[in-house]
Amino acid sequence: MSQAHYDVIVVGGGISGAAAFYELAKYTDIGSIALLEKYDDLATLNSSGKGNSQTIHCGDIETNYTVQKAGAVKRTARMIVKYCLQYGYENKFMFAHQKMAIGVGDTEVAYMRKRYEDFKEIFPYLEVYEKEKLKEIEPKLVYDANGNERPEPIVGVGVQNEYSTVDFGAMAKSLVENAKTIEGKTTDVFLNSEVLEITQEGSTHRLTTRDGKSFTAGFVIVNAGAHSLYLAHQMGYGHDYSCLPVAGSFYVTTKMMLTGKVYMVQNPKLPFAALHGDPDILLGGFTRFGPTALVLPKLERFHGNKTVIDFFKTLRLDKKIITIFYDLLKDSTIRNYIFRNFLFEIPYFNKRLFLKDARKIVPSLQLEDIEYAQGFGGVRPQVLNKAEGKLMLGEASVNPGTGILFNMTPSPGATSCLGNAERDVKLACAHLGKTFNQEAFNQDLTD
Repeated sequence: MSQAHYDVIVVGGGISGAAAFYELAKYTDIGSIALLEKYDDLATLNSSGKGNSQTIHCGDIETNYTVQKAGAVKRTARMIVKYCLQYGYENKFMFAHQKMAIGVGDTEVAYMRKRYEDFKEIFPYLEVYEKEKLKEIEPKLVYDANGNERPEPIVGVGVQNEYSTVDFGAMAKSLVENAKTIEGKTTDVFLNSEVLEITQEGSTHRLTTRDGKSFTAGFVIVNAGAHSLYLAHQMGYGHDYSCLPVAGSFYVTTKMMLTGKVYMVQNPKLPFAALHGDPDILLGGFTRFGPTALVLPKLERFHGNKTVIDFFKTLRLDKKIITIFYDLLKDSTIRNYIFRNFLFEIPYFNKRLFLKDARKIVPSLQLEDIEYAQGFGGVRPQVLNKAEGKLMLGEASVNPGTGILFNMTPSPGATSCLGNAERDVKLACAHLGKTFNQEAFNQDLTD
């Protein structure tokens, strides 16, 4: 069995793993770094252009964000923009689009007006779009199929020219490519290298892969989506956490519809994002509507059923998990939402039900205007916290303090990738007695 030693090994070649790999190479004096990726290319799962809504989530139009969360996410979202501008990726895989959140009906309109007042200090570029302005910049929001104005009041809050859209799969590949150009560093990437087991051996960890390789490292960062918790459990860590994989599906329009991103007010009772429309950069700007939210008993979406067993091992079903499920399902709003999203996956019913919801954004939308986006959507590893008895809505990390981290990053994990990597790379440096160049990092990636 071949083996190699590195100062740090990153497990997972999605956007989060690629960000950690890049920052280890560029902003530390760590000498040798390896990236182990399960499949034959980087970013083939949730980070691919098809696996998410391609959105830089900074909190300006995401109505489920508090002022405090928006302030924190804004910093990490800006890092995405700064990185892409630094290397000239604008209009290659990062694009500026109009974006807004809309309120429809008296209650939502009042909410959006108040939200604008609460958030305009953090996001001074935000504008309020009354119906007359919407007719000019996003007319599909206003008129029905007969050309009549929608009867209910509507208002938008947003911006017309901010970097908002990224192909995170392309960005992940660029991060790895740029890391490998840094001189004086060993930056090795191993594809088709699924990690089957991690064991601790004194001050190091040994990683064994399916292709028969063995690696050791002074520090390990596991960014393997839902499999991060699977590997943590395998080592005896993170047993207070369980994983609920939630798959998101999308529908795409068959012609040009919206000029930018349009989000809706999220129901505060629902733990998942409200339906939104986005110009898809892989589909020539045609609008992609979604996501739906379907709980799937597998850790990966489009790889058959080979991760079903992994799901049950990671779920670790017990009374605490059953209690969390019961508490979620006893609420009729959540229960009906789950059932409706299940119907979104059933042929014939799916398009008709989805069309009804999407018409809240585009009243003129017809059945022939949309089609199910085959192969689009990923799986978010929503974390269940057994100790607190609830579903966690943000990111979760298991840090046993032994030189290994396990990260689970549901939305906005892609947006937060460089900020999360900053946190993890600092931990790696502290553990190894190395230095993180905060000054260079701030100069490149923060304002």
